[in-house]
Amino acid sequence: MKIAVAGTGYVGLSVSLLLSQHNEVHALDIVPEKVEMLNQGKSPIVDKEITRFLDGKQSGTMPLNFTATLDPKQAYAGADYAIVATPTNYDPQKNYFDTSSVEAAIKAIRDQNSTAWIVIKSTIPVGYTADLRAKLGDKRIIFSPEFLREGHALYDNLHPSRIVAGAPVDDEEATVAARRFAELLAHGADPAELERTNADGTTGIPQLVCGTTEAEAIKLFANTYLALRVAYFNELDTYAEARNLSAREIIKGVCLDPRIGDQYNNPSFGYGGYCLPKDSKQLLANYANVPQNLIGAIVAANSTRKDFIADEILTRVADKTNPVVGIYRLTMKSGSDNFRQSSIQGVMKRLKAKGVTVLVYEPTLNAPDFFGSEVTHDLEMFKQHADVIVANRWNTELNDVSNKVFTRDLFKRD
Repeated sequence: MKIAVAGTGYVGLSVSLLLSQHNEVHALDIVPEKVEMLNQGKSPIVDKEITRFLDGKQSGTMPLNFTATLDPKQAYAGADYAIVATPTNYDPQKNYFDTSSVEAAIKAIRDQNSTAWIVIKSTIPVGYTADLRAKLGDKRIIFSPEFLREGHALYDNLHPSRIVAGAPVDDEEATVAARRFAELLAHGADPAELERTNADGTTGIPQLVCGTTEAEAIKLFANTYLALRVAYFNELDTYAEARNLSAREIIKGVCLDPRIGDQYNNPSFGYGGYCLPKDSKQLLANYANVPQNLIGAIVAANSTRKDFIADEILTRVADKTNPVVGIYRLTMKSGSDNFRQSSIQGVMKRLKAKGVTVLVYEPTLNAPDFFGSEVTHDLEMFKQHADVIVANRWNTELNDVSNKVFTRDLFKRD
């Protein structure tokens, strides 16, 4: 089967490599440097499994039928499925996702191929697929959300918690196409996953084929719940810090309850990354004219947490003349090179608004400054010049200056 993928970010590249184990996959990108890197077997993003797959393809030890291309005709002509995995950033002016890249990709696909099943994997507002099908008069568009972590995108495709595909419930042909697509994803997963026993006693990877609008809601509600959990433990940590209590001990005791569980409970400077901030805001926007309290509180809590963190840092340099605050890494989490919407950027803005000089250590950023703050790749110089070092996530290379470090990474894990 020939499969085309529009976009080679975390979502597009990981699903491309997954499906290329058993299908002919052509991934289209508009950046020539990325396409060249991929065809040379080099990953443009930090992801251990993606690197392993590309290394294996290059050496011939992993026979992947994968090609990156700049040519829409090469990618889309003759494809059975065309997956759209382009970015959809939240537009605060419109209070809505910017879906222009999705629509541009669909147009490019249809210019070359009138019959391919188009699978939207970009994150979109609730109800978007149904509206788009009606607006375009195109019944061969379905939706399948992704549930991936930054830095572990291909791993999460190989070991999926579940596979969800959405098609209109009254469209049998689209439902069959959605079910077939779900099977393609399952076929690419680690074979051991097909034999696993789930918590409910079922075997294999849970697959859910539902309506497109329900599938869109699953994506946004899942990510907003994760944002809620991050915000909850961050507010617990804020309380403990304000009252001079041990947040670590409180969290350990709370999480001994099996209904809560000892996972996703490590405090941070706020939820960030590419998905949680925009997805929670989009879900809140979808609540227009629907009663709610909690969703709005989740969005507001993230800003409150950053205010608190910035104030805590300021107290640590209050006795300094012209203090320098060092920001150790812009990335949101360990094992990632992505710092889009990282929470530490919000903290930086608050510090700079108070006139504090900020020095950034970010070895993946090839620029002399980041929004006006000096960037260095010299870790020793960074340690020496910073009066306090702010680290959203701990790293052992900070051990020798631990007395300078401000972090809320209590468990030293993401």
